[in-house]
Amino acid sequence: MHIHNRFVVKVSGASGQGINSVGDTISKSLKESGLYSFGYREYPSLIKGGFASFQVDFSDQLLNSAAEHCDILLVLSVSAFTAYLPSVAPNGTVIHSVIGLQVSEQQQAILTEKNISLIFVPAQQLVKEAGGHPLMANTFLLGVLWKLLGLPSEPLLQVVRKQFEKKPDVIEPNIAMIEAGKAFEDAGLIPVELPFTLNSDLVDDIIIGGNQAIALGAVAGGVRAYYAYPMTPSSSILSYLASISHQTGMLVKQIEDEISVAQMTVGSSFAGTRAMCGTSGGGFDLMTETVSLAGMTETPFVCVVAQRPGPATGLPTWTNAADLLLAVFSGHGEYPKVVLAASDPSSCFTLTQVALNLSEEYQIPVILLTEKQIAESHFHLKDLPASIEISRGLVPESELGSLSNMDRYKNTESGVTPRWLPGQCAPTFDANSDEHLGDGSLTEDSGPSKEIFERRMRKHDTIAAALPEPELFGEEACDVLYVGWGSVKLTVLDAIQLYQQTGGSKKCSYLHYEYLFPLKTERLEALAQTAQKVVFVENNGTGQLAKLVRMESGFTPDHIVLKNEGRPFFVNEILSEIQREEN
Repeated sequence: MHIHNRFVVKVSGASGQGINSVGDTISKSLKESGLYSFGYREYPSLIKGGFASFQVDFSDQLLNSAAEHCDILLVLSVSAFTAYLPSVAPNGTVIHSVIGLQVSEQQQAILTEKNISLIFVPAQQLVKEAGGHPLMANTFLLGVLWKLLGLPSEPLLQVVRKQFEKKPDVIEPNIAMIEAGKAFEDAGLIPVELPFTLNSDLVDDIIIGGNQAIALGAVAGGVRAYYAYPMTPSSSILSYLASISHQTGMLVKQIEDEISVAQMTVGSSFAGTRAMCGTSGGGFDLMTETVSLAGMTETPFVCVVAQRPGPATGLPTWTNAADLLLAVFSGHGEYPKVVLAASDPSSCFTLTQVALNLSEEYQIPVILLTEKQIAESHFHLKDLPASIEISRGLVPESELGSLSNMDRYKNTESGVTPRWLPGQCAPTFDANSDEHLGDGSLTEDSGPSKEIFERRMRKHDTIAAALPEPELFGEEACDVLYVGWGSVKLTVLDAIQLYQQTGGSKKCSYLHYEYLFPLKTERLEALAQTAQKVVFVENNGTGQLAKLVRMESGFTPDHIVLKNEGRPFFVNEILSEIQREEN
């Protein structure tokens, strides 16, 4: 299915061939040209080899999702040609630089059936003839692509100059290769007539990924220590924070394993540092004993869990959203916690700060879920939201003198107790992993144990009352109410917009959950009373949000749309689901 309001270019090759760099250049150049884009990455768990791609969907309308098929496929390796030829849309174009490419009968059938043009560009040879280095073949192909798209050259040249500003000696040679690529002639290279209006107001917008937004949210939220062991797709939070640590003064440490990561985060937080850590599902498994420790000692703990398919190593460089129940039920025993889920860079930025505040205000673990699709895709934003006020939940200095040792874990109606930092005033307390009295001293008596457990659990209701309901996009009175969390928000909203633009007869709305636990279902249940049908959309195989909703409220949706193959929902898939509702 071709999506009418966008044009799609996919750059493909082996890992190590600079695919990500080319895609990044295309995204930024499109923005400088006055177009919106969304960048979607695929890559194997290999340093070199395999096949990888960077797909850029672009339009003169804001896009936040990827289409399943591309209009132009740029191919740098045989494996990429084999893997991605089926993803080319009818009447599309394949441009490749593979010398002696052998086309199988099955591949030729695809080319013929879809009327796909296959064009060979001898980039290596032409770069050599033009006096360039073999590594500049990708830049040469960018010139070929830009000529085919018919876009102005200066934005592309400006981005390339910026990209190589720390290597000024290679700027002009790369510019020369772009010009040489634009001069390349082939009968099959028929210029594309893009149906878009260029918008000069986009120049100051930003291209950003979810992990970078989380890192910036940590900075805005006052994080002074970040700990992590590298694990895709959370690793770039660590690397980005490390790259700016000389500006922020933040302590950024790569630790030897996730158990130590969690314990250093809890230790730093107990001592008074606003700390945070990040990992993926397998690493979070190792952390959960420490999560329980934070629950018992009521020490603030914030962890970003960037989801990828499991179990075990699973599909380590691909995406899904199947760790919701892991987060909700993480750790042993019963204690209050909060689970949040980001959906785009704006929510990544804001929810990171929210997580830090909630963790300190309520003295609980907070897990912020994201996904590879959010963490590593490239989004077009006007700007990030405004920062929110830091709230640490500590006893005011004016009240420190009136505290006693027994106040730390005393019985309160809200469940939230006074928290002060070690050495801040005369009263002391133990942060005891055993059940304990008001000053943290151990107890195994049933009466006090019951009392302090019930006091801790009252925080669950206190937190639930303070959290917002899920956000509704669209009208309350609708035919079909879609419900989801995480990255499906963007795909569903793009698909609903497309459906409406093409004259769809059903009135569709979308209810989005960012605050997943404690779970609120009142708004969902009220909207379900007026909607003809309620459909959950989840990027996992078992409908984890639907299960959680049913557990908490008894509510069951009419239908659940699931996907769990390491790929996100593509916009045409959701559009097809919406169109099926008309029948």
